[in-house]
Amino acid sequence: MSDEELTDIEKAAILMISLGEEDAAEVLKHLGPKEVQLIGEAMTQLDNVPQSRVEGVVSDFMHLVSDQTGIGINNDRYIRAMLNQALGEEKAKTLLDRILATTNTSGLDTMRWMEPRQIAETIRFEHPQIQAVVVSYLEPDQAASVLAFFDDKVRLDIMMRVAALDRIQPQALQELNDMLEVQFTSSRSGQSRVLGGVKQASEIMNFIESSIEAELMENIREVDEGLANQIQDLMFVFDNLIDVDDRGIQVILREISTDVLLLALKGADSALQDKIYRNMSKRAAELLKDDLEAKGPVRVSEVEEAQKEILATARRLADDGEIMLGGGDDML
Repeated sequence: MSDEELTDIEKAAILMISLGEEDAAEVLKHLGPKEVQLIGEAMTQLDNVPQSRVEGVVSDFMHLVSDQTGIGINNDRYIRAMLNQALGEEKAKTLLDRILATTNTSGLDTMRWMEPRQIAETIRFEHPQIQAVVVSYLEPDQAASVLAFFDDKVRLDIMMRVAALDRIQPQALQELNDMLEVQFTSSRSGQSRVLGGVKQASEIMNFIESSIEAELMENIREVDEGLANQIQDLMFVFDNLIDVDDRGIQVILREISTDVLLLALKGADSALQDKIYRNMSKRAAELLKDDLEAKGPVRVSEVEEAQKEILATARRLADDGEIMLGGGDDML
């Protein structure tokens, strides 16, 4: 594989390993939780990287920096889950502590670095409206994992409130931050935040485990059928990939591993399978078909996990403006 075949994330992972822990921490403190996750995932897959490739990556980076006056890295789009696998639990904890200690991170922002169970325990006895604001503030996949730690009745209440949210005023947001910053790092913000809404609720639903999702959707429908229909219309599920154009499918395929694709297609209908095959090289499609036929029974949970990974990739690419989902004019 040449350096040109490396993804940007793989190049970033090589660069971080080359820098060492201290310098890597200085870089990573400017990234959001999920950016750290993506780099961490890539780091786990690096093995015996040739010196020539490291030099190529560093050279590319220096060339890029020399043409710019600054690098703008300041968003919270990704979480930290795989960093432990990349560096080991102790090193990862030390690194994350250093990052959080040297950045202005609000109570809500800090929650994005926490494990879902820890977040659930932190807000378990808070008012449902506070719970809804926190869940809305998290990334949809993380929010879905947090909701899994509540019972059906609480989940329903939170999701109804998430769907009803629109904008939270600075004072209310600051009061919530003040409450959380008793134990988290402080940060002040004077801007109102758009949180929640039907779209956010639908994105969270996309990540909830299937059996929980079905029950929760039915509960929402019993309370407000119109809202349930709105959420259902906005949800993007694996079968909806059939509506993504060929170029979009090709972009998605470049971002996912064959193993994940193989598992995901075990639960796909023939029309979607055919669409995937058409957007691969003839040789790659034949190999995938053979592997799919030879693949023995797999757990439904494994298939769902693989499909959700592909959906997460598709949503990220759509958010970055690289593909369109649903075949319409709107970008998700």
